[in-house]
Order: sequence, then C-alpha cells, then structure tokens
Amino acid sequence: MRLKIEDYALIGDCESCALVGRDGSIDWLCWPRFDSDAFLAALLGTEDHGRWRIAPTEPHTVATRRYRGDTLILETRFETETGAATVIDFMPPRGRAPELVRLVHGDWGRVTFRSELLARFGYGSDRPWVQRTEGGAHRMIAGPDMVLLRTPVGIREEKGGRLVGDFAVAEGETTPFTLTWAPSHCPVPPAISPRQALAETEQFWTDWSARGDVSGRWSGPIRRSLITLKALTHAPTGGVVAAATTSLPEQIGGPRNWDYRYCWIRDATLTLLAMMNAGYYDEAQAWRDWLLRAVAGSPADMRIMYGVGGERRLTEWEVDWLPGYEGSAPVRIGNAASTQFQLDVYGELADSLHQARRGGLTGNEAAWALERALTDHVAKVWIEPDDGIWEDRSERKHYTFSKVMAWVAVDRAVKAVENYGLPGDLERWRGLREEIRADIQAKGFDAERGTFTRAYGGKTVDASLLLLAELGFVVPDDPRFVGTVAAVEQDLLRDGFVLRYDTERVDDGLPPGEGAFLACSFWLVNAYVLLGRQADAEALFERLLAIRNDVGLLAEEYDPHAARQVGNFPQAFSHIGLINAAFNLTRGEKPAEQRAELLTAIDP
Repeated sequence: MRLKIEDYALIGDCESCALVGRDGSIDWLCWPRFDSDAFLAALLGTEDHGRWRIAPTEPHTVATRRYRGDTLILETRFETETGAATVIDFMPPRGRAPELVRLVHGDWGRVTFRSELLARFGYGSDRPWVQRTEGGAHRMIAGPDMVLLRTPVGIREEKGGRLVGDFAVAEGETTPFTLTWAPSHCPVPPAISPRQALAETEQFWTDWSARGDVSGRWSGPIRRSLITLKALTHAPTGGVVAAATTSLPEQIGGPRNWDYRYCWIRDATLTLLAMMNAGYYDEAQAWRDWLLRAVAGSPADMRIMYGVGGERRLTEWEVDWLPGYEGSAPVRIGNAASTQFQLDVYGELADSLHQARRGGLTGNEAAWALERALTDHVAKVWIEPDDGIWEDRSERKHYTFSKVMAWVAVDRAVKAVENYGLPGDLERWRGLREEIRADIQAKGFDAERGTFTRAYGGKTVDASLLLLAELGFVVPDDPRFVGTVAAVEQDLLRDGFVLRYDTERVDDGLPPGEGAFLACSFWLVNAYVLLGRQADAEALFERLLAIRNDVGLLAEEYDPHAARQVGNFPQAFSHIGLINAAFNLTRGEKPAEQRAELLTAIDP
C-alpha cells in the first residue's frame, strides 16, 4: 500500500538525503548531491524503481517513531508477538565517502527481520552490475556510479537483482548495514565502524543544536525545523535547497509536480532571518556568501533559482518511465521556471543583503557594488510585466507583489546610503522609490473593495500581499493593509489554511487545483501579530503545528479536504515560515509592546 507523504522521515548528511517510510523502506535517495540522479526512486514509482526495506518478517506494528534527541538520527521501533526491535537510520556527515547506515537493535525478546535492497540507478531506469568483492561487500555499478552494501548478514541475490538477507536480533544485539557511494572508476572505499559513525553523527547534531539560541513556548518545533533546514543546506557551498524531492504533487493525481532540489533567491531573506534569529550566524553568513557567488555577473542575467553549486542551467525534462507518486504525472527533473523573468527576486536579494548588514554579517562592503548595479537594473525593468512570485506558466502580468519587491530593492539601496553611509545616487533612488510606490497605489489597489490586488487592474488577491507590512511598504494599521488581510481571509482561507491564490478563478497556465501553501498560512500568522490579533495568530499557529507529521516535518502544502500533506517534502520554506512565525509570536505575546518589538525585529 502506498505510504502518505507524511509517513516519511528525513535523514541526511548536509549534502544529500534520503526519505525513510514508517514501514522501514527507504524509497528516495539521491547521491552524491541533493539534485543527483536517484539511486532509490520507489517514492515516484514502484518498488521496482529502487528501494531498501528492513522490516520484521512476521506481523508487526510500528509502536514509535522518533528522532533521537535534537539530531537527524531516526529510530523506528517495531513490535511483534515475539519481541521488539528498533531500526536506527542515519547518514554520517561527510568527510569521507557518502554513507547511509542502518542498525537493527533488539529491545526485548527476539525478532526476525528481512533486508531487501533493489538498486536502480538513473531514477529507477538502470539495473546495476552486482558483484561480491574480496572483502565480502556487494558492489553495484552502473555507469559513473558505484554503491557498496556491507553487513555481516548473509546476503543472496534473487531475481531482478534483489539483495536479500534474513536475520534475527535478540535483546541487546545490534546488526549493522552500511551503504556507501563512490565514483565507479575509483577504488572501493574502506569500511567504516557503524557504531563509531553513530556516535560521531549524534555528537555532530547535538553540538550543532546546542549552538542555537532557542527557548520558550515553541522551542521544540523551532529546533526541529532548524535541524531540517540545516539538513537541506549543502555544507560545501552554503546553498539551501527548497526541498529534498522532486515531483511530489501539489494535488494528488494532478500535473503540478516540480523539482524543488534547487536554491531559490525568493527564499533568501526569510532564510537569513530564520538563521540569525536562532543564533546560527555561520550558516547565515554561508547562505549570504552563496547568494553573492550565485548571482555574480550582470543583474540582467540573474536567475530566480540556481543549483546548489550556483549552476544556472536547470533544464526541465520528464521521466516517462516513472508513473509518479500515486499516479501524479509527469515526473519532472530540472525546472523550467529557472528561465522566467520574476521581478520580485531583485527585491528579495536586496532585502537579504540589507538584513545581513543589520545582522552584522561580515563582508557586506563587497556586496555593495552588486547591489548598486542591481538597483540601476531595477530602474530599467520595474515597469515591465513578469511571471510573478508563483511562477505562472501563462502570459506575463503586472503583479502587484512584483512591483512592491521592485520598490523594496530601491528602498534598501536608499537605506544603505542613509543608514550605513555607503556611496550611491541617493536623490535619484528616492525619486524612483516614490515613483514605484505611486504606481502601485494607483494600479494595484482596489478602492471599491479596499484591498491590494494580485495584479494591476484585477479583482483577485494572492497570499503574497500578506507580506506588505513586513516589507515596510505599508504600516500594519494602514486601512489598505487591514482590508487586504480581510480579503485574503475571505477569498483564500480553506478550512483555516491559506491558498497562494484561487486556481479556480486565476489562469496560471495549468489545470486548477492544489493544496494550501503552508508558508502562506505562516505569513497570515505574522500579519495577525502585526495587527495585534494575538489570539488569532496563536490559534492559527497551533493549527499549523498540529498537521506536522509524527516527527515534526512539513511538506510544501496541505490538502484540508483529504487531511494530508501534499507537495515536495520536507519543504524548507514551510519550516522557515514556522521558525519566523514562532519568533514573532514570542515577541508579540505582550500586546502593549508587541508592535514596536515586532517591527524592530522584522521591519526594515
């Protein structure tokens, strides 16, 4: 039976990751990077497209599933009539060859298990050549990739290349398995000690978690979200991928299936704030530096997203041999939106550089030349229609939020001169800032309804408008912002969750239908806090916490009618939204002081 998206948990080594189902099956693993070809791809197909399951051979239940403390070490405990045992899954932080370790530990009694590994390289298309090495490992090779399975369990090769091993664990016993990746032309990597790797991995995550400045009412969900964000960070470059997966559908059975294993400029400011709010300045610095490297060059050539190393060519293609998650086709690799023109990303980059200056990150002077060039480019292109924050695949429009972000780009340049003494054409930029503001107020506001609109001259709204007060474009008690929040509540709330926009009323180039975008619901939490609606903010936040899975993870969206998570998983933007909303709620707990405190924290 197909597992729900929330039935998976994440393990990773800060360069790649895997998804482990509550049934003991690893159904998604890309090596050696987040965006590499999948070695196990059953998540988007069937078990014949690659999986590795370790589970009892007798009838059983999953009694508990948890992460070990503040780590990314997953423990899945199986209970049977004869005993109980725990499967411990983790990926040691790099410093050697990429590894995935599975330990089966007997808790009480005696439990018989089966390990079944079916390797399929190239997103489930390529059957490897399997050989047994002199050291007893099973080596799987297909083209440039080599994977080795090591275990003391006797492994037999069955039909279709399945590597199967039956074993039993009694109380206090531990049976190890390790899976290792290497380039196929390289020597076989030496074996590691699974026990030592477990100790080192636990120490790594425990030490990292302890560095954070997190306390208070929602400290548990914040820490788990921070660990998830760290797991989605590519350690060598500092890039943060949007999600661990590709093509998990925004609507089951629908075509809104995208590859999110890349780094979006749009996430820049909120990612930076989440890291700095929690005290992780090293990660914030690495992310800011990644941004500068990725966008280096002419602002006219700036992309909306990049590969984890800053790659710009993310050609989209369809994997026709994978049927998709629950038949949700097509499965896409790469992302054609990378070539879109999205005006808002200039504001996102400028705001992230502004927040970096406010946060005291080093090396901001070197970023100023880029920001000046970016501001001059915005002066030329802000008047043009674009593809919008939500990457519409229809005709370009004059999106209100895009224009606001153009305003943000110029506003942050003005503030850099005014507040930090940096050199720039202050009077010209001030004039441009006011020109953009006047244009938005004249064309992007529906006076009859009292709300800003999704696009110039339109009547619909979208959730990005909830950010206008945070961005400093309006003050929170501006009647136009109050009216916008009311319009979002009226048009976009579905069973208490916020849609990005109404796909039934908006032509975005795709068939209608998707779940509620979780980051947008967290934006509404922040808007409530800014408006002094603390009780409403807390109620919505608790509602969002309640839909996390049993190990605290969130996908991109939530389907309130089916009561299940949808979209790519776990989603960095959802967890970033949780982190920042929790910090804002904490600051807003004293109503008499909340507005000043919150605006000091998030308003530029």
